[in-house]
Amino acid sequence: MMDAVFAEYRGTQPQADDRLSRQLVELGLARLTGPEEAGGSGAGWYEAAELLSAAARHGVRVPLAEHDLLACWLLDATGLPSTGAVRTVCLLDEHGASRGVPWAAGAERIVVVWNAGGEYRAADVDTERLAVTAGFNTIGEPRDTVTADVSILDGTSVPADLVTQLWLKSALVRAIQVCAALDRIVQLSVEHATSRVQFGRPLARFQAVQHLIADLAAEAALARAATEAALTTAVSTDWSGQSLEFRVAAARSCAGHATSVVVRNAHQVHGAIGTTQEHRLHEFTRAALAWRSEFGSVRYWDQRVTDAALAAGASGLWNLVTG
Repeated sequence: MMDAVFAEYRGTQPQADDRLSRQLVELGLARLTGPEEAGGSGAGWYEAAELLSAAARHGVRVPLAEHDLLACWLLDATGLPSTGAVRTVCLLDEHGASRGVPWAAGAERIVVVWNAGGEYRAADVDTERLAVTAGFNTIGEPRDTVTADVSILDGTSVPADLVTQLWLKSALVRAIQVCAALDRIVQLSVEHATSRVQFGRPLARFQAVQHLIADLAAEAALARAATEAALTTAVSTDWSGQSLEFRVAAARSCAGHATSVVVRNAHQVHGAIGTTQEHRLHEFTRAALAWRSEFGSVRYWDQRVTDAALAAGASGLWNLVTG
């Protein structure tokens, strides 16, 4: 069902098709995880992950996660109304600015979070009351700079653990999207190798090509397994498990490193055709490369994995990995 929703919108570019937006609202997918009393569908993160993956597999760029899983979730968690507008969310720095905010320029409202004297506060602000400078990531998705004068905002107190959850949820969203893009790249590579004939036989019959595809498929599977483990821990512990941050870090680290191998090998398998604008491969290779660097770089998440392993020590490492 999820794939059917996006099938006719394949390749929809950053500013989402109005028809798709209306259809998502009509089907209850725009606020898939929102409570029913607030106009949501009452679904969970497993369903949301399927929806995000379906959009990524079809190359459809819409702010599903930013609106439902991040901005509106935070409003619900703090007791603020979350209906009636398309939203995104950002964490302001000490200068009242936030860079690389997804979909800010096109949002109707932005949930801004800031630290005020050691206490986090949040406000649901009309975008017109903020200074928004347009920017884009490498696949053309809006990644804007938002600046706010927090002294004039009526903020609501936000517990620090909710801000931590917001960061981990944001990071896991990107891991889910990267994995979906990698799976699509694997599919395209297998289809190309089995259908493309070179020197009188399919590319898939050449041992070198077989090795390239085996490596990229294995890396994509590892990233997906790590991401599914993090998602399972998050859901089963209601985002409060002791090992959750380590599992999210492991998922992001695996997905980040897998992207390097999958993108490189896929373009080698496809050859020159894979670098053309007409072929769809670039829609997914560029997306994976862009998403793996958002909400923490690969190096950042590698360091978090290392820090957790060192903190666990020799006696606690096994439990950290398997617990």
